[in-house]
Amino acid sequence: MTSTVFETPVGKAIQVGDRAPLIVLKDQNGTERRSDQLEGRPLVLFFYPKDDTPGCTMEACAFRDSHAELQALGAEVWGVSGDDGASHGRFSQRHQLPYPLLVDQGNSLRQAFGVPGALLNLLPGRVTYVIDGEGVVRHVFNNLLDGPAHAREAMAALRRLVPQA
Repeated sequence: MTSTVFETPVGKAIQVGDRAPLIVLKDQNGTERRSDQLEGRPLVLFFYPKDDTPGCTMEACAFRDSHAELQALGAEVWGVSGDDGASHGRFSQRHQLPYPLLVDQGNSLRQAFGVPGALLNLLPGRVTYVIDGEGVVRHVFNNLLDGPAHAREAMAALRRLVPQA
C-alpha cells in the first residue's frame, strides 16, 4: 500500500494555522489520492476509528448527506481509517458514500497529523480537519462521541473560509 507523508514530530498534533502534511494514500478502489493534486480546492479530511461501527457509520452518513453542499463550497471530502481497501469498499457501498475512503494501514497519516487516541489510547481518535486550497489547516474538530457533528463543523468552517457569492 502506498503511504507517503511528510514527517511530523511524534506527539505533535497539527493545529489551526499549520501546513498539512502531504497526503498520498490509496482509496477503497485502489486509486491514489494526493493532496498536492487538489488544484487549490479545500479539503475536508476526517479520521474515524473503524468501518461499520455505529458512531463511524453516523459520521460517514452525515458527510454523505452533506456532500453536495460541501462540494458546492468547492471542497473535496476524504475519510481516513486504518481499515483495508476491501473493508472500505464494503462500507462505502453499503452506505452509498460518494467520497473516497483512504486506506491508512499502519496509521502513518494518522501519526503525521498527530491525531490523538481516545479512551486512554484504546481507540483511534475521531478528528476532522478543514484544509484550505493552499494546504493550511483552518479548522480542527475533535469529538469521539458525536460523529454527525463533524460534518456540521466542517460545513460551518468552509462557509467562513469560502466567500459567498
